[in-house]
Amino acid sequence: MRVIAVLVLSLLAACAGVGTQLEPPKLSFVKLRTIEAGLFEQRLELRLRVQNPNSLSLPVHGLDVDVELAGEHFAHGVSAREFTVPANGEAEFDMLLTANAANALIRLATADRREREQIEYRLHGKLSTRLGVKRTVPFDETGTLPLGELLDRRR
Repeated sequence: MRVIAVLVLSLLAACAGVGTQLEPPKLSFVKLRTIEAGLFEQRLELRLRVQNPNSLSLPVHGLDVDVELAGEHFAHGVSAREFTVPANGEAEFDMLLTANAANALIRLATADRREREQIEYRLHGKLSTRLGVKRTVPFDETGTLPLGELLDRRR
């Protein structure tokens, strides 16, 4: 009985160790493309790069992303697309977003010239994975992009 208890505790400790050692992935914009544009809602295709700083592969089976531009909520998207990010590697993927760009556009219209050339962004949310006890990994990335590079004008 003691041997079984020790084995169970060892297994739980090993699983807990995997969960605490997992570093959050780094996400960054690759491009943003308009699919549909209506007055109150826009559908966008977002291409993201996921960098895995961990020494084990990251099997992703879902993503929940909020996008802010110029300090304003811009878009939200969820994806159930499955892919694997190799250990200490990266992968790119596309996902759909639903946006209400009114707030971000108003903010950009009232911004000075420098702010219109470089736009601040924030990507935050959670990545769902199938790794041990740690099923979701939160992320929160910020940065700036030249506005012209953010939008992919080609269809």
